[in-house]
Amino acid sequence: MPSRAVVGTASDTVNCAVKRYLITSALPYASGITHLGNVVGSTLPADIYARYCRLRGRDTLSICGSDEHGVAITIAAEKEGVTPQTVIDRYHQANDSALKGLDIHFDLYDRTSNPIHARTAQEFFLLWKDKGLLVQKEDDQFYDEESSMFLPDRYVEGVCPNCGYDKARGDQCDSCGAYYDQLDLKSPRSLISGKTPVVRKTTHWYFRLDAFQDWCERYIESHAGEWKDNVLQQSRSWLKQGLSARSATRDMSWGIPVPVDGAHGKVLYVWFEAVLGYISITKQWAVNNGTPEAWRDWWCDAETEYTAFLGKDNIVFHTIIFPILLASRADEGYILPKNVPANEFLNLEGQKFSKSRNWAIDVHQYLEAFPEKQHVDVIRYVLTMNMPESKDSDFTWRDYQARTNNELAAILGNYVNRVMTFVHKNFAGVVPTMPLGFTSGEHEALLQASIDSGVALVAQNLDDYRFRDAATEAMNVARAANKYFNDKAPWKSIKDNADDCAATMNICLQTIRTLSVLFAPFCPEASATMQSMLGLPVNTGAPKQSISGVDSWMQAAEATLASGAPLAQPVILFTKVENDIVERETAKLGTSSSSAPADQPAGVPQEELIGIDQFASVKLRTAVVLEAERVPKSEKLLKLQVDLGTERRQILAGIAKHYAPEDLVGTTIVVVANLRPAKLMGMESQGMVLAASNAEGKLTLVSPRDAGVGPGAEVR
Repeated sequence: MPSRAVVGTASDTVNCAVKRYLITSALPYASGITHLGNVVGSTLPADIYARYCRLRGRDTLSICGSDEHGVAITIAAEKEGVTPQTVIDRYHQANDSALKGLDIHFDLYDRTSNPIHARTAQEFFLLWKDKGLLVQKEDDQFYDEESSMFLPDRYVEGVCPNCGYDKARGDQCDSCGAYYDQLDLKSPRSLISGKTPVVRKTTHWYFRLDAFQDWCERYIESHAGEWKDNVLQQSRSWLKQGLSARSATRDMSWGIPVPVDGAHGKVLYVWFEAVLGYISITKQWAVNNGTPEAWRDWWCDAETEYTAFLGKDNIVFHTIIFPILLASRADEGYILPKNVPANEFLNLEGQKFSKSRNWAIDVHQYLEAFPEKQHVDVIRYVLTMNMPESKDSDFTWRDYQARTNNELAAILGNYVNRVMTFVHKNFAGVVPTMPLGFTSGEHEALLQASIDSGVALVAQNLDDYRFRDAATEAMNVARAANKYFNDKAPWKSIKDNADDCAATMNICLQTIRTLSVLFAPFCPEASATMQSMLGLPVNTGAPKQSISGVDSWMQAAEATLASGAPLAQPVILFTKVENDIVERETAKLGTSSSSAPADQPAGVPQEELIGIDQFASVKLRTAVVLEAERVPKSEKLLKLQVDLGTERRQILAGIAKHYAPEDLVGTTIVVVANLRPAKLMGMESQGMVLAASNAEGKLTLVSPRDAGVGPGAEVR
């Protein structure tokens, strides 16, 4: 088969002058555990794109880190009764390990509590002050008299002035997305004391966003037709309202101190400070590499192309706020985002992610439930194929099963296993020699065409941030490889045409190498395994694996495996996901889990003590089981009809492997009576049954000892 060379993509011509590719991912708050919705929004697409860029030989820097200031941190600390430092230390480490567990690797994952970040943010503030971009003025702000403190926006809740949502935050409504001044909030209440706050005067420094209105409009419109429509529309909407001076400081004790006289008790507003973390993390990366000034090559050089990955709730911070802050130092050469490919939201089984009602899958829980390395690739692939690139999308366990079984296992994994097994059986586990004078036929031509177009199309889609299409094209090459294997039928030619069989298997092995590159951004574990089986050095585009200037991607279309090269033993890339796994994971949603709580992953110190008020909010009641039956198509669930004394309820409980339905009728159990109803297997569950488990996982229902305790009794 001739050497397979492909033509360059259109993006090669457009970006030929670009020397560096800077990639950032929105900084996760260090106040909770990152879940799959967060991952698909920014960190996974950033990793996919960075791996691809490195495989193209591009000089690439990918950074991220923890956003560790702001009210979300202090609220989490107050709920736990610990210091903000305790919270950020815990969750920074937890989220760093969670992302690495999904093979999401940045050149540096740092944190905004790093002193280099404070120095960077204060430097920006002082320069703004010198340039007249900060205005000091007295303003009204909500004040909690009982707690003796001014209330930052997230310490206030009330009715949205735009849509009427009754749990709107002090600066933004989570229901309609509107931004407003906290004093516009209707029926405000302090989240500290629960009381209605008063209005008092306070002094702050305001950054003059309004001075950049015209500039920002031109900047946004210069990317029309290039940026996603949702990014453009949200940015235009914000600009249409008109930019105004916005407070760059706030009254808080946790944060970066305002570096001017008379600012005691004031810190830089996280709105402005957090996005500067991208610069400070790059500075720390440069220091770590022994080249402290190298950060300027990435932020102050026109030959750097900057892409910012984020979810739609962060759009205006990266298309308006951050570009304005960078433009304020344009005289120093600061670059602007070339693209901001924001994703929409990922739903879970048709509902929004919600940790408060356990309708979420955090990364630690997933890795605990699926410890096999193949499932790292599975979740990356499934999330990629469901990436909410232009509209909200939905993750379901049935789709997870289908894509694992029908695509990863049946197409990619099956092809690799068939080829490797056949070669080990019939060619002594080495790359068969391509016969002299071998001439490609129709089947070889079709496979070559698929490979050539596949390498180019996956590249083009990744350059255009169309990750779903890119993964689809990669899988199409695997489909073509399977077809080639089937059409050539080497199990027949090994008997009557040994030369043709040797050529076929040589080509099949070369194609595995091609697939190992095409799937590297999406399924790095499988790609590394394929390369190891072929006896090749592993290069999946992770940091420090690729060589700058060497385009391994386009070389993927070339036949480079040497005849006679030894091969490692075959390894199964993917095994099928059975129905009981789907049932197990679906049953966890909306119920308590036997694994760690949603915000407390395994390996994180157990410091989340709760107060008596929090415990009292959970209403535990005794209930008598009136009816019990198995749930069709579920090995785990029983449907119970229970008497709570004042009402009858239906509860689905994951105890079918431990109790027979007929043994439960008449039993007095303990249930959570004020749990929000949840849908399981298409049926509503109106509570949760309490059970204890031993070391072997055997469940025992919690039940009062006194047989005289009837239904509806309070458990406390």
